[in-house]
Amino acid sequence: MGGSGSKAKGVWPFSGSAGDSGSDGNEQSVARLKGSKNTPPFVFTRRSSLYYDEDGDLAHEFYEETVVTKNGRKKSKLKRIQKNLIPQGIVKLDHPCIHVDFPIVLYEM
Repeated sequence: MGGSGSKAKGVWPFSGSAGDSGSDGNEQSVARLKGSKNTPPFVFTRRSSLYYDEDGDLAHEFYEETVVTKNGRKKSKLKRIQKNLIPQGIVKLDHPCIHVDFPIVLYEM
C-alpha cells in the first residue's frame, strides 16, 4: 500500500533558491542517492481506501439494516453492501511523507 512519487520531473522541493548568492544549492538540498533513478524520496499522493455509495456518502464500509422474521419474531440484521460502490481514487497528502523504499536511515539525537 505504498504511495506514488511526484510525477513532476526536475522538481526538488528542498533545493536552494535561485536568489541565494555564494551557494550552489547543494548545501541546503537533500542529497539524492545514485541508485534512486532520479525519483524524489517523498510521497505526495496515495490511493484512498474509502468508497462512495449511491447517495454520495464516503466511508470504508457500508451496511444496510434488514428485518428478518423468524418464528413470528422480528429481528434486525446488518447486511454489508458491496455493489455500486465507487473508489475515491488518488488523494493528495497534507504533508509529504518519505517513501518506504528510500534507502536512508533516519536518526534523531
